Amino acid sequence: MDEGKKTTYDVYTLHLCQWRTEFFTLVHEKVMSAVLKLVEKQRNGETIEHNQIKQVVDSFVSLGLDEHDASKSTLDIYRSHFEKPFLAATKAFYQAESKQFVSENSVVEYMKKAETRLDEEEERVRMYLHNDIASTLRKTCNEALIADHSALLRDEFQVLLDNDREEDMARMYKLLSRIPEGLDPLRQKFEAHVRNAGLAAVAKVASDAEKLEPKVYVEALLETHTQYQTLVKRAFTDEPEFTRSLDNACREFVNRNDICKAGSSRSPELLAKYTDVLLRKSGTGVEEAELDTTLTQIMTVFKYIEDKDVFQKFYSRMLARRLVHSNSSSDDAETSMISKLKEACGFEYTNKLQRMFQDMQISKDLNTGFREHIKGFQLDKHALDSTYSILGTSFWPLTAPHTTFNPPAEIQIDLDRFSLYYKNKHEGRKLTWLWQLCKGEVKTGYCKSSKTPYTLQVSVYQMAILLLFNDKDAQTYEDILSATQLTPEVHDSAMGILLKAKVLHMKPDGDKPGPGKSFHLNYDFKSKKIRVNLNISTKTESKQEEVDTNKTIEEDRQLVLQSAIVRIMKARKKMKHSVLVSECISQIRSRFVPRIGDIKKNIEILLDKEYLERLDDDELGYLA
Repeated sequence: MDEGKKTTYDVYTLHLCQWRTEFFTLVHEKVMSAVLKLVEKQRNGETIEHNQIKQVVDSFVSLGLDEHDASKSTLDIYRSHFEKPFLAATKAFYQAESKQFVSENSVVEYMKKAETRLDEEEERVRMYLHNDIASTLRKTCNEALIADHSALLRDEFQVLLDNDREEDMARMYKLLSRIPEGLDPLRQKFEAHVRNAGLAAVAKVASDAEKLEPKVYVEALLETHTQYQTLVKRAFTDEPEFTRSLDNACREFVNRNDICKAGSSRSPELLAKYTDVLLRKSGTGVEEAELDTTLTQIMTVFKYIEDKDVFQKFYSRMLARRLVHSNSSSDDAETSMISKLKEACGFEYTNKLQRMFQDMQISKDLNTGFREHIKGFQLDKHALDSTYSILGTSFWPLTAPHTTFNPPAEIQIDLDRFSLYYKNKHEGRKLTWLWQLCKGEVKTGYCKSSKTPYTLQVSVYQMAILLLFNDKDAQTYEDILSATQLTPEVHDSAMGILLKAKVLHMKPDGDKPGPGKSFHLNYDFKSKKIRVNLNISTKTESKQEEVDTNKTIEEDRQLVLQSAIVRIMKARKKMKHSVLVSECISQIRSRFVPRIGDIKKNIEILLDKEYLERLDDDELGYLA
């Protein structure tokens, strides 16, 4: 053997060359026909000697000699004389079988059949076929068993969704994922189905939108999300595109449903109110771990809220009340929620919330110092046990009272003493008393029905009214207004609660307080509780607070829009009007989705203020 010549073969290779040249061309068709018959028998359930087929495969592979280089081999013979007819026969077999099976059975049964056939072909490769055929065989089977019937499968998907057939949906997902773009129509149907399910869930609880409990609303949203998130996980293997479809659907039904009609921001408002319910002190005794789980669920809905500025505004107002009234379930729960919001929206979103907490800690230290300070005073035995909160104007979403007020003499002395102490510590600072947030307790030493005096928890306005009855048992409407300096609206709201609780009687009887009425101490006052909370908001006050909050949201949005427009134009110097509008939407949509009309209106305002100028060809320029 001459090793220097590539066309010189060893004896075994020489025999293969002769076999291929002299015999193979004469018998390969008959051999292949016999192989295909054996395979068809096996596909039809008969037992065959598959080693015979493996020997044929190995023989075809061994004939792949490179005539120009004896050291090399190819699969050309095997591919042209084995793979090609094998794949053609496979395609024909499954096309015929699937067509007949579909005509006689349900789609679900067909999917089970297709699954079985696909598994069998994978096993066939492992048993006696060459690995080279695996990919093309899989593709051939996918076309015959899945692609040719994909429309039929997709039509059945809605039926499976409607009937919660999770296992069958998983089966369909697995099959259609094997063909190009097989899942796109499923994702579209899934998204539409989830959106409709969410809208239906909200409609079910939305019979009276004004009286809707925040808890009921949020739980309806969560129930839908949880149901279909579980489906995505179990049936669709958490596939990112199905997750995206779920997110798109949830974003739609969370922001546009029967509760939040076009332009309404009810979803973020109700979500904030439900969060407030969870974080307030209550008698439910919810475990901290359970509370944190629920707060995490709150963040699931929050993720889909488009008007995150609305949630922020309502949440901050409610947090302010919880902190001022020491009504939080726990500091840990409060800080946990703020951390969750910070993670979702960044530092700027929660900066004021964190500063509110800092103010409360500073106030605690200040009160400790004040108590030490007054220890040297000769205090009256009836001196107040008072606590003061100093709240920074820049961080707290609170406004000055809408009424004049003359504090009762019983508390004025303590107020003056604290004011002097504070101003000596912080020269130049001004204190504005937020009377609407002040509260206290008064004891009833006059009730015939109870040996133990009742403790009435009241607002400072109610306290001012009740303390007048220390002097005499009856007071006229006019005398109370004169003594307290309250506006009629504020007085009537505070008095209305005292009358409803029957702490006082009104003469003559009527629907509400007014001129010409007199009020009398009720010596027969009774309550099941020794501590009676009368410091509660009326529906009118709550409604007004919602109106005020929504008003500040709109005002803040104007400033945000103008700031964004100026920031963009300062960086770009000049822009097309339409491009500026698009860029503005892109920058702001993480806080809220601005209306195009509002953007255009604020562009006009900035033009009038000469921050911008009009240029030719519908362009705007920045004026430094």
